[in-house]
Parts: sequence; C-alpha cells; structure tokens
Amino acid sequence: MIGATTGKLFHAQIIKHEWLKERAEANWDREIPFGGVRGEIVDRNQKLIVGNQLAPTLYFMPSQHPDPPAAAAKIATVLKVDEKALAEKMSKKEYMVKLAPEAKNITKAQADEITALKIPGLYTGVDFMRSYPHGEMLSRLLGFTGYDGQGLAGIEYEYNEFLSGSGDKIRMYTDAKGTPLPHVDDDFKDGEEGSSVVLTIDAEMQEVVERELSQAMEKYDAAQALAIVMNPKTGELLSLASAPTFDPANYQKANPDIYNRNLPVWMTFEPGSTFKIMTLAAGLEEKLIDLDNETFNDPGYTMVGGARLRCWKREGHGHQSFLEVVENSCNPGFIEIGRRLGEERLSSYIRNFGFGESTGSGIAGEAKGILFAKDAFGPVEQATTSFGQGISVTPIQQVQAVAAAVNGGMLYKPYIVKEILGPDGKAKVSYVPEMKRRVISEETSAEVRRALESVVAKGSGRNAFVDEIRVGGKTGTAQKVQDGVYKDGDYIVSFIGIAPANDPELVVYVAIDSPKNSVQFGGVISAPIVGRIIEEIAPLAGIEPQKDQLEKEYRWGDPITQRTPDLIGLTKNKLAEQQHTIRIEWHGKGKKVKKQLPLPDTEIHEGDVIHVYTE
Repeated sequence: MIGATTGKLFHAQIIKHEWLKERAEANWDREIPFGGVRGEIVDRNQKLIVGNQLAPTLYFMPSQHPDPPAAAAKIATVLKVDEKALAEKMSKKEYMVKLAPEAKNITKAQADEITALKIPGLYTGVDFMRSYPHGEMLSRLLGFTGYDGQGLAGIEYEYNEFLSGSGDKIRMYTDAKGTPLPHVDDDFKDGEEGSSVVLTIDAEMQEVVERELSQAMEKYDAAQALAIVMNPKTGELLSLASAPTFDPANYQKANPDIYNRNLPVWMTFEPGSTFKIMTLAAGLEEKLIDLDNETFNDPGYTMVGGARLRCWKREGHGHQSFLEVVENSCNPGFIEIGRRLGEERLSSYIRNFGFGESTGSGIAGEAKGILFAKDAFGPVEQATTSFGQGISVTPIQQVQAVAAAVNGGMLYKPYIVKEILGPDGKAKVSYVPEMKRRVISEETSAEVRRALESVVAKGSGRNAFVDEIRVGGKTGTAQKVQDGVYKDGDYIVSFIGIAPANDPELVVYVAIDSPKNSVQFGGVISAPIVGRIIEEIAPLAGIEPQKDQLEKEYRWGDPITQRTPDLIGLTKNKLAEQQHTIRIEWHGKGKKVKKQLPLPDTEIHEGDVIHVYTE
C-alpha cells in the first residue's frame, strides 16, 4: 500500500510535473496585452504616410483594490473624464477590465502621473495609435482606424487583414482572487507586427495636387473638387485627391459624407466634353473622319429626331476641319462622328473603353456609372452620348479610358497598392500592371494625341499650355442634374490633360463642382489648374523639357508672350544697340553677360524682367 502511494506521488511530482505545471499556469495566468504594432502605409518611394505613435492604455483588476470607486476618482481627475462611468467599469466582477475608451491612448505624461499614484490593481499596457506626418493629406483614400486599432474606412479597412498586428503580452500568475502567486514568475509573450502597405501614390505629387485643389476651393467657393494623376502606361495611380479633406486622427468630428466618399471613384456625373475623346478615338479607328482633309459646317445646332441640339457657341463655328472640330469642342461635329459610327459601334467602343462597369481598382466605394439601356438608346440619346451628355461616369473611368486612348490603345486597370511588405521587409504580395484589352490601334492613338495637343495649343484648352512641355488635353463643362432635371447655373467643370503629348507619362484629371466667382467653363477654371500641376510634377515623372512643341496661338485677351533672346556674351553697349523692349536688370560689375534668367528661348509675359549676370 505504501509502495503504491509512493509510486503515485513519484508519477505526479516527477514524471507529470511539467504537464501539471502547464495546466495550473493556464488556470492562474492573467494577460495584460500590449497593442499590436499596425503596419505602416508608405508611398511608392517608401515615404511614410501613416505610422504609429506610443499611446498607453490602463487595465484594472477589481479584486486587487479595496475601493474601486475611490481609485476611479483619482484617475478621472488626471484624465478629465466621467468619474461615474469609470467607477462603473472598475467595479465590475471581472478579473481584469480594459479602461477604454476613457483611459485608452492616453499621453505618456498622463500615464506617468497616474503611475505615481500607485493605485493597487492598476496596470499600464503599451498601446499605439495612428500618426499622420502629412496631416490631412490623402485622408479620403486612407480612411481611419477605430479606438480598437482596426480599420474602419479606406485603405485602413480594405487592407486591415495585412495591416493588423498581434500585440505582445505580459502574463501574470494570480489566484482566483487576483492575488499574485509568489512561487511563479511572470513571463512575456511576443506578438507580431503588421505588414506595411506600399501605395503607388507619389507623396510629392500628392502635395502639389492637394495644394491646387485647396486653392481652387477657396478661390471659386466650390462645393467640392477632385483630381487624379495616373501613369497611362501602367495604370498606377500617382495621386488621388478629394476636397474638402478631414483629420483622420479626429474623424468623429468630420461629416460622414466627407470620409465615406472618395470622390474620384465614388462620384458619378455627366462627363461633358472630356468624353468626346472616346467618340474621336472610335471615329478615327473606324476611319470615318479625316482630321486634316475633311471639313464640317457648324451653324450652331443640328437636328436629331426632331430635337434641336445646340453647340455651346450659339452662332456656331462655321466651316472647319475635323481637327478644328476637336479644337473648338464643337458639339454638332461630334454628333456627326457619332452618327457615322451608328448605335452599335458607338455603344461597343464606349463599353470597350471601360464605361458601365467598375475599373477594378480595388478602392473602396467605387461606382459603376450609368449608360443608356439598349432599348432606350435612340437617335437623340446616341447624339447626346457622342458629346458626353445624358450618361453618368466616374472620374476614374474617365482617366482609365483616356489613358487607353493615348498610350497606344491598351486599357490598363488602375491600381493604388504596389505591394505588401511583411515585418521582415520582404514582399508578401506584389501588384503589377494589368492590361485588360486593346481598344484602338497605335496609329489611331497617335492621331488622338496629336488632336489633343492641338486643343491645348490652339483650341479650348489653351489655358493648360506649359512652355517646353508638350501638353494635350480636353475641356469638360457639364450641367448638374437633380431629380432628372438640369440645374440652372450649376456645373461641374473639368479638364483632362496628358504630358508629354507625343509619349504620355501622365494623365491628369481635375474637376471642380459648383464653382462660383468665375465663368463656369472647364477651359477657364480647370485647364490652368491642370497646367500648373503638370508643370510642377513633370520633373518628378522624369519628363524632360522639349523645344519641338506646337506654338500657342494668341487670341484677344490672352497675355502677350514672347521668347527670351540669347544675351550671353553681349556687353551693355551691344544690348543697347539691339533695342530690346524687354526689361533687363543687371547684376555684377563685369562687362559681358555670363548668365541670364530666364534662360534663352524661354516663353515670358510682356513686362517680365530678364536678370543678367556679368563676369
């Protein structure tokens, strides 16, 4: 009998010791979690867009404190929160209570002050909250996280599975009443950091674009505005902007209509004349028009199915080539192209260019737009569609389609995420350009590019002209619709530009909703914004200056411009002999010009100054 008892004790204490210890510790342990380190969001050049900052969180074990309400009073005084609500949490019959949201993501100074109070049963857990080094930049794309650190909107929500990290934990061993066990040491359990999301966005480009939108919102007292910059050769979205923005760190204070609507993918509206690029491409591909050798007469209107459809220029453009039809954005001319295409071919091209379906960008909230149903696509609907009226599209559909029209004819899927990097810095998932289909030939695409460059040099898009950058583009002015009725005097004005026009590296689209304080035309409001954006971001895209661009055609009211002469090597006397009308400012005491700014052959406005520097 004694031998049997001894044997059981030996088995329990020696042979099964580790197993029994693990079972006991599983019953005794209490974990204080540390917040998971969420993955960062960075731009294409690894520039930080969203990061993390330390934010302590308090935990309380009620069984370890004789008077939880008294403890709550002390904590509430430091944090300036509702004492009653905190006391109610701290008096729960639970082994451990997370004091959230009252004591979650507190400051280090607050944590230090509370720690100095030495409140029994109160523990500080390490937590993190999102930090935004660029403030509100990209807010409507990025979205935000909730108080529990989980993504609730935008990229934070769409890629939450990758971004989420599992936090470290301190394991404390206590008895049923929460009293620490003296014979068991506490230990530490490692977590895993979340993966980082690398966007296709270029942060420097984004700063330029958002600055321009912000200025436009203020200057024109607009309701909202949006912009997209895309590489037409890959579908990579280099900038995606909506205005107004919001502070993602304080999203609760923002209007949900702002943070729930990423305008470049969510907003649908009649595209207006920017849609004419698709009609032009289809007509050229089917060899139904000749840009240079065929004329069209515009009396200011055309009759279709008993309806009088007018040109934006009431008196009409008269006799013009089809290249001039494009330059002048002549509605009757595009109606004629649509008529030659016919219902089936026009509809087929529109759908092949990606309209009527999601682009598949992977951006939350993307809409599909609205096209006419086949049984409702009569002669009038065919005519209005050909110049961008009566249908509804999204900005990202517009950019996808125009990119295909100018990149050689290939329709690429737009995308916003380049890769997912694990905590070790290695790629877990990579995203590459995805060509959907060819929609037009390279020859047709070259003709489209030529026509769009002519629009900027000689036509309705002249306000987007940039010296030494071959810009092409198309204006758009669309009357807004409410409850099926056009709103008088309320427009969305837009411009879509490409650069350089001979080999596009950028497609830039800007739309301003309900601008005031100006004539409401895309060529007046949006074209110069696109021009300024292209001029500033071109070096970031590796676009070099080009001398062989079409000269901008001067029209009455335009600022008078001229090219700077080459003054290098000349003396003051020689300059005086040439009798230049340009203002010249001398720097230095030498006799000859060694350097000049602006450089020779640069376009300047009348009244501008040339600074010359002597030896």
